[in-house]
Amino acid sequence: MVHAERAALIEDLSHLDDRQWEQPSLCAGWTVHDVVAHLVDTYRTTRLGFVVGLARARFDFDRQNSVGVARERGTTPQETLDRLRRVASRTSTPPAPLDSRLVEEVVHGEDIRRPLGLTRTYPADAVARSLRLQTRTPASFGGAKELMARVRLTATDADLTVGTGPEASGPALSLLLAVSGRRVALDDLSGPGVAALGEDG
Repeated sequence: MVHAERAALIEDLSHLDDRQWEQPSLCAGWTVHDVVAHLVDTYRTTRLGFVVGLARARFDFDRQNSVGVARERGTTPQETLDRLRRVASRTSTPPAPLDSRLVEEVVHGEDIRRPLGLTRTYPADAVARSLRLQTRTPASFGGAKELMARVRLTATDADLTVGTGPEASGPALSLLLAVSGRRVALDDLSGPGVAALGEDG
């Protein structure tokens, strides 16, 4: 599933012009080009390499990511895309659950596609597995575990409910994006729990 998502994203990226590569993504402060460079860095990452890189970044995830983007961002979009193609078949991974690779592909895929007006119908199982992992992962690791004590998520297009509290309902993909901090997805959701998803912290 991970490699299928990588191939689909590479296909979409191959049709972009230079202006679209410099479009702001859903990742604050990052362009589409930056997100692709981050993906190149992620695809190359091994368990040991992640630990070493994090130590060099003084255990600051944001600093580690910034270093990776700077290292893998080519001088042109085509150079970065070529790098992505070369590493897309790798199976190395950071020290995290394997489903974290699905989260990476789906969420960053939307970080790129939504601002560009591109759409993809993701496999339902990939989205559901990603959402389940995000709701089990602590906020300190980019997840929403603590949030699940304050809101109940109900997917309208899948047999999936998680959390306790006021309900927020909508497509599973939009729920995944919302618990991953992408506020643009809140417009796709309804219910009293949506307010909790929009809160900081």
